[in-house]
Amino acid sequence: MGTFAKIFAASVCVAFLAVKWTRPSFDAESLRGARVVVTGASTGIGEQMAYHYARFGAQVVITARREKVLQEVAQKCLSLGAQKALYIAADMASESDPDKVVDFALEKLGGLDYLILNHIGPSPFTLWTGDVEHIKWLMKVNFFSYVQMAWKAMASLEQSKGSLVVVSSLLGKMPSPFVAPYTSTKFALNGFFGTLQHELAMKKSNVSISICTLGLIDTESAMEKVRGVTDIPAYPATDAALNIIITGATREPELFYPWFTHTLNLIKDWFPPITNYIIQNSYNYIP
Repeated sequence: MGTFAKIFAASVCVAFLAVKWTRPSFDAESLRGARVVVTGASTGIGEQMAYHYARFGAQVVITARREKVLQEVAQKCLSLGAQKALYIAADMASESDPDKVVDFALEKLGGLDYLILNHIGPSPFTLWTGDVEHIKWLMKVNFFSYVQMAWKAMASLEQSKGSLVVVSSLLGKMPSPFVAPYTSTKFALNGFFGTLQHELAMKKSNVSISICTLGLIDTESAMEKVRGVTDIPAYPATDAALNIIITGATREPELFYPWFTHTLNLIKDWFPPITNYIIQNSYNYIP
């Protein structure tokens, strides 16, 4: 049994103690006709979220860089029951495209009930070699565009008592090797939107923010990077997508998926040396 598996088994009891409240009940009918934007929807978790929203009968606008793939996803959404399924190709590293996507959705749907920020830019899974320019570019895609779109959509979400859902990562709470650029963007997301949660609550805003902390998910891009490098278990993208949707619909402030990511986050604060041992022994690194 690998190091991660041993710690995983030992942490089960901690997970039960970490549960603070029962998840609010989810009413699938509440999503029928809901006006939704999903970013990063051409593949992976974003694509699966688009399909789930379609099955719930929502009106969906999807975006990513590849127009042809978006067209195929939109067609499948319609076949699954979406009331509307529209797409707009966009590059989230550009100054104008994040605003363009929100403007398109507001024009076509007449408003927004859910803004699901899920997109990420490609980043190597390797030791950092000093490429500062890549980190600057990745911050544009993974962080600044999120902030830009959230602000652009805020007035509409306020009017509809809507929800802003931010897809983050356990790597935004626990630094790990080989992902310095990616991890830095996720820490930025957690810091900014965690602060915004407080500010909206203090203003008694109608808008809820949900920050979703994900572990390793079995998307094609993720598995290509980690295959043969780690024994950390990967969890299904379709299940992760559904959990994200439920979190937004029930206006929960935070999601940890899979469940043990919450345990690991607690261990990080309680026992830092154990956390470091788990992380450094969960990868097959040969200098």
